[in-house]
Amino acid sequence: MKMKKYTADTMVEAMKKVRADFGDDAVILSSNVVTTKGFLGLFKKKSVEVVAGFDEPAVIQSEPSFIPKQPSVVVETKQDAELRKEMNEMKRLLQEMKQTTSFANFPDEVKPLLTYLSNQELSKEMVTQIGNEIFLQMKEQKKDFTTAEQVQIAKDHLSKQFSELPFGGISFSKKYINVLGPTGVGKTTTIAKIAARALLEHKKKIGFITTDTYRIAAIEQLRTYANLLQAPVEIAYNSKDFEEAIVKMKDVDLIFIDTAGRNYKEMKFVDDLKRLIDFSMDMESFLVLSVTSKEEDMKTIVDKFTSFPIEKFIFTKVDETGSVGPMFNLMKQYGIGTAYYTDGQEVPEDIADADLDEMLNLLLAGADHA
Repeated sequence: MKMKKYTADTMVEAMKKVRADFGDDAVILSSNVVTTKGFLGLFKKKSVEVVAGFDEPAVIQSEPSFIPKQPSVVVETKQDAELRKEMNEMKRLLQEMKQTTSFANFPDEVKPLLTYLSNQELSKEMVTQIGNEIFLQMKEQKKDFTTAEQVQIAKDHLSKQFSELPFGGISFSKKYINVLGPTGVGKTTTIAKIAARALLEHKKKIGFITTDTYRIAAIEQLRTYANLLQAPVEIAYNSKDFEEAIVKMKDVDLIFIDTAGRNYKEMKFVDDLKRLIDFSMDMESFLVLSVTSKEEDMKTIVDKFTSFPIEKFIFTKVDETGSVGPMFNLMKQYGIGTAYYTDGQEVPEDIADADLDEMLNLLLAGADHA
């Protein structure tokens, strides 16, 4: 990594220098306010000192010119293609055999739905409970059920399981909307969607505070959204900046806080967040998770945030996955409901207020064809 130190009168000027040298992909490694003395040690002056870095792309050494470079071409023979096809078919059959074994105690009429729910990555416990419920009702009513009837029983069962959890977007009863989550889940875009709806649909006066000072590009992204919404935005490099930003926005109805996207598997970043933001304020906090992530990775993130007052989950990238079962698994395990789920990049369109009935429809959308 190439690093360089910058000194300027203000943070804005320092950031301009960083951007001029390294562009928007620069990484802010540290920032401090320093005091320098003028003539004869008098006339103290405060300046901002920033250390920035940039990961230079790796340079691939070309081969010596006197060695002819041969093109690398892989030709799949007919035998290779047939072997690959047979292996894929074998994997599919093994998966089906595994599922069939798991559901061996259920009638054949029920197995397609249970297999579908398993493919949606709904937990084995919940799938088995649904199977038991359908089988029990079949015995009580002494008849077989159609697929549609089985799906309705599954939906009713899951509705009862999650009926006590909170669903739906921000309450508008608290001034600060704090959005937490790891890097790469789409926090900033999600904040923009929620804020735009608060402005356009509820006529609220909004503002933004970003504590994501690690990457210049993240700051510029939020500034772009703030400009489009004609809303103020403040940058908080430390807790003092955060307090000053709150004072500046005392007349704003809702303040959306965009926290840094970091690897929160490391406790250090979690502790940094606690020092920066006062979670005892009049605040709603949401944890953003991408449904495209592995469920175990999402659980690891949630475990790191158990000491935070998380109101609800926000699930992103629902349109990029074929299995939404992990959303229900996480809600069930942690007893936390869902505020929103997103299904695209358009602002503010591609976001939905979480509703249990609609989320169950999303889960069971393809079950009729199982």
